[in-house]
Amino acid sequence: MHSPPAWTFRAIPDQAGRVVVVTGANSGIGYITARELARRGAQVVLACRDSERGRLALTRMQGEVPGARLELRRVDLGSLASVREFAAGWDRGRLDLLVNNAGVAMVPYARTADGFESQFGINHLGTFALTGLLLPHLLAAPDPRVITVSSEGQRFARFDLRNLNAERGYRTAFAYVQSKRANLYFAMELQRRADAAGLRLRSMAVAPGLTRTNVLTGGANSDRGRLYAALTRLLVRAAFRPTPEGAKTSLYAATVPDLSGGSYIVPDGPLQLRGEPIPRTRERAIRDTDSAAHLWQLSERLTGVTYALPASTATSLPWRSSSVFDAPVRWGAVTRRRSRRGAGR
Repeated sequence: MHSPPAWTFRAIPDQAGRVVVVTGANSGIGYITARELARRGAQVVLACRDSERGRLALTRMQGEVPGARLELRRVDLGSLASVREFAAGWDRGRLDLLVNNAGVAMVPYARTADGFESQFGINHLGTFALTGLLLPHLLAAPDPRVITVSSEGQRFARFDLRNLNAERGYRTAFAYVQSKRANLYFAMELQRRADAAGLRLRSMAVAPGLTRTNVLTGGANSDRGRLYAALTRLLVRAAFRPTPEGAKTSLYAATVPDLSGGSYIVPDGPLQLRGEPIPRTRERAIRDTDSAAHLWQLSERLTGVTYALPASTATSLPWRSSSVFDAPVRWGAVTRRRSRRGAGR
């Protein structure tokens, strides 16, 4: 039996007229995603934490795609104030596509500006808040999509709603895959709530597979020493696939016309590590509506961002969280006494 032909960027349909935001667009998968959407005619906003790196990426992209309609705006997913500022400054009217790509991976223990454990705070809570605050602009579009980048590693998460903020200890890899499971829960619950409201919004999640990016060596990981950097770069070169291959699932989810909302797009190879993008339906987390609904309610409380969407399932929390989750203001005071390391691309 012959394998289906590879999905390539040439399959991306015309994107003229679409207004797009890609977070973390200054490097890696986010850069490729933004570039290829712009190449097909979309108006793309590069939403980046580091303004200087963002400017360099913008200049490079303009050289690679002459005439591209590009804009750089700053947003730091590790700061809810920055997320609110970005959303309040949105002056483009409708938003057709939001690609929630920015994040951190395997970073040393740190807190965000609001006192959240950094991987949970940036990868999930920042993404949750940004999407909710931009939702009115998304719903003004005729066919809006939200793409959230999860990870094939989320399959190994032991999701613990009582330890999302590392209040019972911190293990780097555990915190990372848990935050990526949260991304998947969020994308699926957003679709369920949009369906319950009768909205045209399509929310999807993607896993990029093993991909060569700077997420393991940049940001907070840049301070882990020369030996770590050298060994990690060697591993990435040897075992990880080129960055454009990792961007395929994001671009597939963002542009395939008849793709259903609630899709989870992954590489079709062994362990979802490499291969061509396909929808995956046999994923336990997709059907875990209870955990997704509880995470949603908790996320609204922690971020202060409430979506004007009906709940898809029962949302009363059966437990009372610790004082850590009940005191985000006090977290901020703790944060000022800590070193804040890394807040997304």
